[in-house]
Amino acid sequence: MKVATMRRYLPNITNFRLGFTTFNCFLVDSEVGSYRGTHDHMSKMMYATSCVSLSEHPQNDKEKEKENPVSDMLIDSFGRMHTYLRVSLTERCNLRCQYCMPSEGVDLTSSPQLLSFSEILRLANLFVTSGVNKIRLTGGEPTVRKDIEQVCHHLSNLKGLKTLSMTTNGLTLARKLPKLKECGLTHLNISLDTLVPAKFEFLTRRKGHQRVLESINTAIDVGYNPVKVNCVVMRGFNDDEMCDFVELTRDKPINVKKFPGLKRIQDHPTETAKNFKIDGHCGTVSFITSMTEHFCSGCNRLRLLADGNFKVCLFGPSEVSLRDPLRQNATDDELREIIGAAVKRKKASHSGMFDIAKTANRPMIHIGG
Repeated sequence: MKVATMRRYLPNITNFRLGFTTFNCFLVDSEVGSYRGTHDHMSKMMYATSCVSLSEHPQNDKEKEKENPVSDMLIDSFGRMHTYLRVSLTERCNLRCQYCMPSEGVDLTSSPQLLSFSEILRLANLFVTSGVNKIRLTGGEPTVRKDIEQVCHHLSNLKGLKTLSMTTNGLTLARKLPKLKECGLTHLNISLDTLVPAKFEFLTRRKGHQRVLESINTAIDVGYNPVKVNCVVMRGFNDDEMCDFVELTRDKPINVKKFPGLKRIQDHPTETAKNFKIDGHCGTVSFITSMTEHFCSGCNRLRLLADGNFKVCLFGPSEVSLRDPLRQNATDDELREIIGAAVKRKKASHSGMFDIAKTANRPMIHIGG
């Protein structure tokens, strides 16, 4: 599908996400990856959001105990049940992507103010025993944590947790993947915004394009299915590569939108993307329209930031600290009361993109991908 045609399908969308994955000749299914934020001078170049991924055949059928029932703590005033928790493990990152971080950098939270390993586990267990069945690890870059394998091992063993996934830039992932899979990491999103090494270095201000490709191939080799690859497409920078990304779906288990014969796939009520199947391709295509056609009515996501703040909406500025009461010896019931009150305050939907642009919110490096 040409760029002009895609704009007709996705009018006035500010961020475009393309994701893809490969798994021998298996099928890819896709969802739009997490919102990664924009920096002023780059955000003007972004215009849509999409993602491609392998089909939804679970790559790990490990038996899980029956999930915990969703408690009132996770149900907001609009009846939405929040069973998906995104946990930022760190604010640090080994790339300096221009749409995420200004050239002068961002002030990071001091280490003593970040959640410790044991604090992450206690809060995660609190959420899971209350009904959360999916956790996604984000950052910063989660693999820069030296205890990432230990974190995965303990989280994956929480009773009732069905999915433990991670979003990563893939820079140092390849050598850690076999151990991470062994420790219970079930799903993987790898970010790659260009297939051109020189563009990668310009955008990220770092070398490492080949290492990311190696991580994608390693993920396939160790059996991840799907492996989702997220791509932020920017006007005038890498929008000329969209068809190259899409072409990968012809022979690889990927999900994108370019060719005719598209058929709409039935989406899950909490799905963030509009998913399509391409005739004659092993891949699929997905678009996310978080601004023009938001999916707030089916939102089931909550966020725990690296500094222990709890956030119920990515686009909203409201946060509440769980770290402080945790360190003041709050009981589980007291923490549940704080969490439940924040969830009940969640709005029916986020503001429009122009209002969001005026809203004070922390940088994405602080919030987590």
